Amino acid sequence: MARSQPIPGSTGAILRELPSAYVPHAATGLLHLPRFIAKAKYVKTHGALPPSYAKNYKRGMDGFLSLHLGVEPDAVERVVHGAESDAQIDAGLLALFPADLRVAEWNRWYVQRGLSGPGREFLTEALTNMGCADRLEDILTLPDLLEFDEGRLT
Repeated sequence: MARSQPIPGSTGAILRELPSAYVPHAATGLLHLPRFIAKAKYVKTHGALPPSYAKNYKRGMDGFLSLHLGVEPDAVERVVHGAESDAQIDAGLLALFPADLRVAEWNRWYVQRGLSGPGREFLTEALTNMGCADRLEDILTLPDLLEFDEGRLT
């Protein structure tokens, strides 16, 4: 039996150019930071994100990462928008962030989002809305859901 795939358009526009949820930021090792940076770059270039991404921009995981680091999400966006290169972004973020990034703590927390009871309920609802309720045994975490929705996990 074929494994289901998301109903086209069920989650809105898909930004397939966003980095994988599992790729760490080269300068810090933090997971999700490359996605946050890519979304900020998209906003800088296009003025806004598609509604499917705008609803959680600087909230959701962007907000949780900012909270973990003790910085405001708007400050991360300002660094990205004010930089002319990736090297400038990295330098600006390293200056903004605390010396102790607690990378292992964040990365462990991030890759486990969705394993709790409420997390499984969220994933069940999201996968059902995507027409993929049969994939709950394959899509175990929120990062898995992002990978699945953006076509990197089939």
